[in-house]
Amino acid sequence: MGATLGSVQPEIHLGPVTIQTFGICFALGFISCGALAARRFPEIGKPRDWAYESLFAGLIGGLVGARVDYVIENWHTAHRDLLGSLFSGSGLVWYGGVIGGAVAVVLWAWRRQFLGLGLLDYSAPLLALGYAIGRIGCQVSGDGDYGIGSHLPWAMAYPHGTKPIDTRVQPTPIYETVAMGLIALVLWRLRDRLRPGILFALYLVLSGVERVFVEIIRRNHAVVAGLTVPQLFSLALVAIGIAWLARASKPLVQPAT
Repeated sequence: MGATLGSVQPEIHLGPVTIQTFGICFALGFISCGALAARRFPEIGKPRDWAYESLFAGLIGGLVGARVDYVIENWHTAHRDLLGSLFSGSGLVWYGGVIGGAVAVVLWAWRRQFLGLGLLDYSAPLLALGYAIGRIGCQVSGDGDYGIGSHLPWAMAYPHGTKPIDTRVQPTPIYETVAMGLIALVLWRLRDRLRPGILFALYLVLSGVERVFVEIIRRNHAVVAGLTVPQLFSLALVAIGIAWLARASKPLVQPAT
């Protein structure tokens, strides 16, 4: 018998203070990425402090980008309270966050003279890990990122979620957490075994394929040729990644040293 997921809890109340559970997972994602970055930078001969600088830049840029993307995608309702929509604690869109965070990190890297393939490869496992942990926040808060109706034994309802639903559906945030967590692990293990740039190309392919498949059981509406907006974005990323790998002029794997 499927669970009703009574454990979904969008908010935690500590006396007069209300904490968003998605915000907790968001913070945990950045802390985890910060720990990984703090280990990676010394491995490539860079100051450990760069980890915190780059993550802070990504945090600020990501928040701004995610909020702007949310407002654009939900303009039909967001325009009624534009300031409230911009500064709300819910409604963070992944692709907007990636674009905003990328712009901010690129500006940081330009200042530190770290622009190049090394920056992309450094970012790949962090992006995958952050996404995986962020989806835990989607699951715990019940923010509407779940899938279509289902009678599978592990199907869940989200009656107390931010966007409540009483019928049992596919718990797609759990699927994405597992998939992207495994992708992060694979990328991390390959970090010193591939030619510069190849790790990021693999991230584009793997993360794009993951999103294309999970969208099949998500509730997003198709816009072109039966594909959703996230699927179109993801297919573009997959195509870029495959083209990158195909055009690599040298062997993908570095020679042993």
